[in-house]
Amino acid sequence: MFGGSKKRLFLALMLLLLTAMTLAGAQYLRLFERGWFNLQEWRHAAQWRERSLWLPDYRVDIEALPIVGLGDNLSALSFDPDRRTLFAVTNKNAELLELSLDGVLLRRIPLTGFGDAEAVEYISPGLYVISDERALRLFKVHVDSNTRWLDAADSEQLSLSIGGGDNKGFEGLAYDRAGQRLFVAKERKPLRILQVSGFAQQNTAQPFAMHVQGNPARDRGLFVTDLSSLEFDQRNGHLLLLSDESRLVLELDKDGKPISSLSLLAGMHGLQRSVPQAEGLALDDQGGLYIVSEPNLFYRFKKPAQP
Repeated sequence: MFGGSKKRLFLALMLLLLTAMTLAGAQYLRLFERGWFNLQEWRHAAQWRERSLWLPDYRVDIEALPIVGLGDNLSALSFDPDRRTLFAVTNKNAELLELSLDGVLLRRIPLTGFGDAEAVEYISPGLYVISDERALRLFKVHVDSNTRWLDAADSEQLSLSIGGGDNKGFEGLAYDRAGQRLFVAKERKPLRILQVSGFAQQNTAQPFAMHVQGNPARDRGLFVTDLSSLEFDQRNGHLLLLSDESRLVLELDKDGKPISSLSLLAGMHGLQRSVPQAEGLALDDQGGLYIVSEPNLFYRFKKPAQP
């Protein structure tokens, strides 16, 4: 009888432990918040469909295209509206890459002294910002058709002391051209999105004051476990977040509230397979959405033509 009691107690303790682990895992993955958002997303479709990108309507039209000539370590993505091309970086044997909108590698520009280059963002004609993930440093660089290499020593630089050195630093950049605000994503520990004014302004002849601010309430409300990339929609002022771990693109309104999403799991949005390791996100001026994934995969999403 005593042995049976001990067995029942052991089974009860194991059940409690399993339940606690399941709840802890769900909390880490923010499954409860994400489930609630999914319920609310379609309730608000009529409110947001015409006033946002409305990501649920997107469908993949180029899926997992290997970028010929590139082996691995592909990261970041930014659309250049002047050249109508995309720019990305690699963080080992660091390079700045120029891609066509169809995922063809057009140009490779070696990078010297940029550390762990993890993100790149178009600012204005010929002007870009590149981030060093580990050192939490930003570099403002100039690139034109004749650029063959870039040396960090020739760039304007900004270091931000927000805790780093653990390879969980600056993973994404986005730029609001009208407001001249640079958004900087810290991957996690903790997950943060900073807004930097005064560094990436387009008219360098104008006086400016550097200003960095965060939004802890917005960041705490995000139900993704990491940030891989950012994008700013210049048309409606919304911010897009890419999360590799959560397999998700999330659209935030001007108040920082999630309003629509695009899942990167197989079976969603026409995907045959899940995106393996999403690292870069870009939006063109026609609403086309682009994603790159490790090791060297290219994706393009578009909205179907309206009847």
